Amino acid sequence: MKRPSLDSILLASTDPERLRSWYAAALEPEEDTKVDSYRVLRFGTFHVLIDSRDDIAGTNPEPGRVILNFDVADARAVAARLDDMGARWLAELEDREGSLFATAIDPDGNYVQIIQLSEEHRKAMETG
Repeated sequence: MKRPSLDSILLASTDPERLRSWYAAALEPEEDTKVDSYRVLRFGTFHVLIDSRDDIAGTNPEPGRVILNFDVADARAVAARLDDMGARWLAELEDREGSLFATAIDPDGNYVQIIQLSEEHRKAMETG
């Protein structure tokens, strides 16, 4: 029997095109397409679907509940691109024992972490 796999997340927005534009500019997805009413951004094997909903507020009232983590090759370059876009930061880029972490806030108030793991941390995660 095939086990479930986590393939995507849906971000609902009152302004889905603004949100899609922000993610596309900030994180440069491998693919940016429209499927029916959804905008679909592909990052590796994971998809971020962005759609409109009428039952949500303009900003996320509990942004710490779900945080999108993006594994990046160059956290400093991504942080600089976000700075150039005027992004707001919950936590600016910091070095944590050789790995780089930062948490930005997207236009809807969701938290978005950029992470560049050191080879040591990556190996430790793989070996458990």
